[in-house]
Amino acid sequence: MSTSATPSSANPSSTTPSAANPSAAPASAAPSPVPGRELSAAVAVLGTVVAVVSLGVGSLLAVAGAAGYAAGAWVSPEPLSPALIGAAMVGVAPALFTLRRADTWEEVRSLYLPLVVVMVGLLAVTLLNAGSLRVAEGGPLFLVLFSLGWVPVVAVLALAAVGCLAAQYRRPAGAPARTSTAPIPGWSKPLLAVLGSGWLGIGAGLLFLPGFWSAFVPWAVNRADAQGLGVWALALGVGVLTSLAEDDLARSRPAVRAVPLVAVACGVVLAARAPAVDWTSGGAVSLLALLAGLLATGVTGRLLLGRPAGPGAAGPVTR
Repeated sequence: MSTSATPSSANPSSTTPSAANPSAAPASAAPSPVPGRELSAAVAVLGTVVAVVSLGVGSLLAVAGAAGYAAGAWVSPEPLSPALIGAAMVGVAPALFTLRRADTWEEVRSLYLPLVVVMVGLLAVTLLNAGSLRVAEGGPLFLVLFSLGWVPVVAVLALAAVGCLAAQYRRPAGAPARTSTAPIPGWSKPLLAVLGSGWLGIGAGLLFLPGFWSAFVPWAVNRADAQGLGVWALALGVGVLTSLAEDDLARSRPAVRAVPLVAVACGVVLAARAPAVDWTSGGAVSLLALLAGLLATGVTGRLLLGRPAGPGAAGPVTR
């Protein structure tokens, strides 16, 4: 007579893994969400493209201006203005190359938001001063062709910068951004607020009221020069204040890399064109103070980033 197997005769090894080892995680467990908003590939690619363009165009403007030749897209009464714009482009380019190494939007926004300000601002200045462009005024063939190419390149990059920013914010946010791993020291926050507000105020004045504020520039400028310089000053102010609001040197690392190089590049150009500057004016003193503030901010930030975060820290963050 055959008998059916009873439950008590079942093989003990046939129990489920979860019953045998309750602590074992299920194989299909979802990975933990990335803290912050995942970085869009378009933002990283655009940063690289702008960096390449900035190195080429900026080097041309800075070197030609330092040698006494105004090589900008528009006619300038003094080569120093396009040279400073070029120096700022060269200074920020190395930091733009590092955007592709970031994982989240929070790690790059202190540099990318100023990038949007620069591209959109330069496009607006170009269109508002179209009559001052070399292609309209005439002149050496190279400068006319450079001016002719400047307009579509700036337009495309400006539209791409805004489009990539919109695409970035369409991406779903992950887990809340991590707490600050390298907070800005409390003693430096008032200084950063003054530095950022100074650049922001000067930039807004030159951009929106060039007829009045251009009188404070310690060398000869026209309307296009004043507004072009104002765009860069405005972007520097946005970058410093955004980093201050971020309150995390690790997340603001691209901006920390950029500001000292911008200060050094502009300082070299100013030294090369020193006879063209009225160094006894308040504008010259203010400019030197603001550039020194950028240099000190960048150097101090790099030193703080290289310091261990605390007793339990494994070492400096060097990403």
